[in-house]
Amino acid sequence: MKAVVVYDSVFGNTGQIAQAVAQAIAQPAGNALGSQEDVQTFQVGDVTPGQLTGVTMLVVGSPTRQFKATPATTRLLKGIPKNGLAGVKVAAFDTRFTVDEIEKVRILAFFVKIFGYAAKPIADSLEKKGGELVAPPEGFFVADVEGPLLDGELERAADWAERITARLA
Repeated sequence: MKAVVVYDSVFGNTGQIAQAVAQAIAQPAGNALGSQEDVQTFQVGDVTPGQLTGVTMLVVGSPTRQFKATPATTRLLKGIPKNGLAGVKVAAFDTRFTVDEIEKVRILAFFVKIFGYAAKPIADSLEKKGGELVAPPEGFFVADVEGPLLDGELERAADWAERITARLA
């Protein structure tokens, strides 16, 4: 089996989450994929849809920017052919503010209710391309626009990835 974690990161926070996810997927204990070499991590600009051929599991993450994924993430997802992810287990994540922080700015809370975050549209796109969603879309929290990640988020990302791989065992 082969897993790929693809991410975009503006300030490095989403990249940190992607690395934690990849490392957790690669852990020998409970690793449904076999070995560490079976997990690759790519920044979204360094991968093409063709490079995703033959993967067993694909995890895609993006920061939430203007209530959606980055344009580069969206381009990659649009470039995957129809049914290009048939038989592939997929999961999606984003980085975002906490609900408490969003609710401090009434207009921001209003727009989040309407438009949401990046992870759900990413997951929807992965499913539309034929992927089988193995976990609900997940959000990981940053303290401010440029970060840093809140305490415990890297561990929470690793736990999320371990739960996903456990389902594949």
